[in-house]
Amino acid sequence: MHTLWKGAISFGLVHVPVKMFSATEDKDISTRYIHRSCSTPLNMVRKCPTCDKEVEWEDIARGYEYEPGRFVVFEKEEIERLNGEVNKEIKILDFVDLVEIDPIYFQKTYYLSPGDTGANAYSLLLESLKQTGKIGIAKVSIRSKSSLCCIRVIDNCLAMETMFYPDEVRSITQVPNLPEQINVNDKELSMAKMLIDQLSTPFEAAKYKDDYRAAFMEAIEHKIAGEEVQVSPQVKKTNVIDLMSALQASLEAAKLTPKATGEVKAKPAAKTKRKEKVPS
Repeated sequence: MHTLWKGAISFGLVHVPVKMFSATEDKDISTRYIHRSCSTPLNMVRKCPTCDKEVEWEDIARGYEYEPGRFVVFEKEEIERLNGEVNKEIKILDFVDLVEIDPIYFQKTYYLSPGDTGANAYSLLLESLKQTGKIGIAKVSIRSKSSLCCIRVIDNCLAMETMFYPDEVRSITQVPNLPEQINVNDKELSMAKMLIDQLSTPFEAAKYKDDYRAAFMEAIEHKIAGEEVQVSPQVKKTNVIDLMSALQASLEAAKLTPKATGEVKAKPAAKTKRKEKVPS
């Protein structure tokens, strides 16, 4: 894996040198805009409508639109100074229980390996987090931007999760049409709970597949081979008005489908070259 960042975790006076790697990769199929008449890929041009010309990167600044059509302009150096002195430190502020954090706060996961020195300190932090069941809430500066994050253990590896700040998470009061009072039929509730119990199973990530990506790749192979792409016909769905009947039918179907007990093996992922991105 490509090293994205080098620095250190600090808690108290303990200093743990680490290297950071992306824990996930985007498997979306990349497509480009094509001029239909000549099949030429289109270029995305940075063009100034006032000067009527393409603008080079060195002539671009950043601007905040405080009123429609009115901007305050910042140079890159000014934005960097606002963040203070950028250091290579993941500073742990507090230790908390993972169950106290709603998943809505999590952004992206990064693996942390021991640096060239400090393997003992790395092992000490990892084992301490394991045995206490805690995670560290921290701040990290990457590319002149300060981010909230947490340090936790995944198997036998320290991991960093970048997080949203509280004011970046929208309140549920903004969601329209939420019921003011929850009123449900007791029999329907009982059957719904039975259905949930019938469909409950240990989580096995390998059994969940991206059907859209698989179908897209199949269509690409057909087109490369000069074949027509076959599209499955849409199955017409009937509107079930009787909720009780729908629950009963779902329970019967669930009883006929045994729960998966065998281990599901994932197919090896195709190797693709891609650039890793550092969180912004």
